[in-house]
Formats: sequence, C-alpha cells, structure tokens
Amino acid sequence: MLTRRDWLAALAAAPAATNLARPALAQAWPSRPVRLVVPFAAGGGTDVLARILANGLSERLGATVVVENRTGAGGNLGLENVIRAPADGYSLLMGTNGAVAVNRHLYHNLGFDPLKDLVPISLAFRIEHLLAVSNALPARSVGELIAMAKARPGTLTFGSAGTGSMIHLAGELFRLKAGIDITHVPYRGGGPAMNDLVAGTIDMMFDSLPSAEPQVKAGRVRALALCGTRRHPLLPELPTMEEAGLSGYAAASTGGLFAPQGTPPAVVDRVAAAVRELTDSGAFREQMGRSGGDAVAAGPAELAAMMARESEQWGTVVREAKISA
Repeated sequence: MLTRRDWLAALAAAPAATNLARPALAQAWPSRPVRLVVPFAAGGGTDVLARILANGLSERLGATVVVENRTGAGGNLGLENVIRAPADGYSLLMGTNGAVAVNRHLYHNLGFDPLKDLVPISLAFRIEHLLAVSNALPARSVGELIAMAKARPGTLTFGSAGTGSMIHLAGELFRLKAGIDITHVPYRGGGPAMNDLVAGTIDMMFDSLPSAEPQVKAGRVRALALCGTRRHPLLPELPTMEEAGLSGYAAASTGGLFAPQGTPPAVVDRVAAAVRELTDSGAFREQMGRSGGDAVAAGPAELAAMMARESEQWGTVVREAKISA
C-alpha cells in the first residue's frame, strides 16, 4: 500500500517525467506519412508548387509528405479540414495569403478564424503579378492608362479569375489607389480571362507573372507594370508600379505552411528549418522557378506578421470595394 510519502514523491516526479517525454515525442516525429492539404484543385499553380515542396520535405524529414487536395468554398474547406485535425504534426496546410488572410473578410460565418486557429510555420513561395492591357488599348504606360480611365469613367474593364480572387483584389487595389472607376468582369478562372484580354474583349488584367509572361513575350498583350516592389528576372525591363508612378501599391500571391493550433513547437521548428534548407538550395529554387514560383522562406513569427499585414490591407480593399463571395 502506498504511503502519503510515496504519493508526494510520485507527484513531484510527474512533471520531470513529462518533460523527459516531450523531447522523445518530438524526436520520434515523423514516424508515419505527413499530410499536406492543398485547398485548391490538382494541377493548379498552388498544387504544382506544393508538390515540389512536398517532395523536398519528404527527403529532409525522412518521411513521405503526401499532398491531399481538399477543394471548395474558395479554399475554406481545406482550411477547416486542417484546423479540425489533431495537432500532432501529421496534418499541414499549404495556405495562400488569399485563403488565410483574405477569406476571413470575404466569407461571413466561417466558424473559424485562420489567423487564430492555425499556427504559421514558414513561407515557401511567392508568385508575382503584373498589369497587362489589350493591344487594342492605346495606353503605353500606367500614367496613360489612369488618364484614360479618368477621362472615360466606368467604361474600361478588367478581368479576373473570379470574385474575391487575388487578381480581382489586385485590380480593386489599383482602382482605389489610382482614384479611378473601372469595371470588374469576373471569369471562371484566369485562363478564360486572359483569352478575352488577348481578343480585346476586356481592356486589362492583373494576372500572375508566370501565367501572363508567355502572352507578353509573344506580343499578344502589353505589360505595363509589375505589381510587386522589385523588378523580376522573367521581365527585367518591366517597371514596378512604384517606378511607373503609382506609389503605395503592392500585390502578390504567397504560399506558406500552417498547422492546427496546438501543434508541438518542436515540430513547427523542424518543418520551418527544412523549408529554409530547401529555399537555400539552388536546385530547388530553379525547380520552383520553372513552375512559376519564387522560393522564399520566412519563419513562424515573420509569417504571422506577414499574414496580419495582408489581412489588414486586403480587408480594407474588400470593405471599400464592397466585395463579398
């Protein structure tokens, strides 16, 4: 029979035993395949880049990272699937800034908040955007385009991959920053919108750089400016919006890894370190670049701050443009 002294000794030893167990559990991870949920369809830009990342992580983590596509509701079904999953490190999310930072403003009654219910791990890639106009439009610069829009309020059109998409929001930010009235034309995907830009059916489009670059180089559309803060090696001659005269404008798509709230910090740190190793690799950066992404890492704290800034910026755009999905 245990005496009172035995019970006290056992209680005193319990925290130490628990602390000893935690490193052991962290070291054992991963002991089985890790799920990487992509909240968009297979074959899309985010999915392709996520699969490159998953292959690299599999090598560095010593366990298979399996991509699982969970589509629907603008990415919200995939987010919720990860948020509700056990916080054991075996469910990760390939989260874009649109899904994580913007959807919380576009969709009401989500039942969750990505900024609170997900743990940021690491940024993995960035996809730049550009402003392109139809060859039928005489504007040769951002300044000329803005002047034309002010002279013909409400008549110029810009296409997008759908209401609430990042390329839609990039157009709305341009409208607000430039103080002009242009009309949004949503499509079921960026491809059909680009086809109509080439045909001259719409006047302009804020497309991803990898998607638009072949059309620009072939002369089918005219690029006026990059939406990022720096020039890009794919089109080094193309100025940024700032250089083109529109200050304070920046828009891009980003992809990062997230996990359910409560995921062990040791797991978060290990995955973040693996992503950093990958993005430091020239071969990995080249592979990402061929598929349209710029490989770039940012740790948990930096990614959290980035998503907070993105949420604030795009939340303002959503409210001022009165956008709802």
